[in-house]
Amino acid sequence: MAIAKSPSKLTLPQVNPGTATVLEYLIYKFPQVDAHIWRQRARDGKLHWHDGSAITSDSPYLPQQRVYYYREVASEPVIPFNETIIFADAHILVAYKPPFLPVTPGGAYVNECLQNRLRAATGIDNLHALHRIDRVTTGLAMFSVNSDSRHLYHQLFASREMHKTYQAIARIDADEPVIGQQWEVVNRLENGDPRFRMQVVDGTPNSHSLIRCLDRIQGRGLFELEPITGKTHQLRVHMQTLGWPILHDRYYPELQPESADNFAQPLQLLAQQLRFIDPVTSQPRAFHCGYQMNLKTLLLDEV
Repeated sequence: MAIAKSPSKLTLPQVNPGTATVLEYLIYKFPQVDAHIWRQRARDGKLHWHDGSAITSDSPYLPQQRVYYYREVASEPVIPFNETIIFADAHILVAYKPPFLPVTPGGAYVNECLQNRLRAATGIDNLHALHRIDRVTTGLAMFSVNSDSRHLYHQLFASREMHKTYQAIARIDADEPVIGQQWEVVNRLENGDPRFRMQVVDGTPNSHSLIRCLDRIQGRGLFELEPITGKTHQLRVHMQTLGWPILHDRYYPELQPESADNFAQPLQLLAQQLRFIDPVTSQPRAFHCGYQMNLKTLLLDEV
């Protein structure tokens, strides 16, 4: 049994979905967790409010209040890749995340996530992720280490003042003249079926990406991607929209059967750069993961 050392937290929505108690909401919010597990956590004192007072099975739903809980999984996978700290100061930490490692606890992962690995390595228990990248995506993730300035860095992401650059490798037709071309993808993304898989729907656009082709070799293209917005799976869906799903993507264009991770075939998507004006120092910041995707190396690995 793997039990989280630090609590996870959520804020109860302003609009109640129709639940009378906190426990009912948690059961509604996390259908993948058996209801009896939530009831047992309440009985064991593993649910509490922001002030530390216990949440019981009868605690009423209180909009906008924070709920804390300790995640548990029977058996936690171990990801056989290492993270690297790129930069750290009194306010932020920037790290390189290997593929298959989640940024924060979720699903079958409790302590085997980038945030908890970094907490253990640095001794900074107050370290918190400022944003997310997909578990299967490789590259840069940024964390707050100072609660006093945390909101300033959160605002960078909320106001789109954090500029991110990705690279991706996708299959393309051998004769497509794509090098040097740029595409602007603007559409509306919403949860599909199943909910974790996004789909393009009609309506007011809520996602926006710029995509450029940098190189191509033998039916593979190397692309640079700049997400203007930050919707779930945005770049993966936008590449599919253009007809070039990212190599080794198990969600798009078709959802693949659930199976163990294939560590030899990571998703070919790299969060390569972060650029912003530091809200504390007012100085420009630029971080690079130190890695450049290489079509020739990929093709050799596929032989």
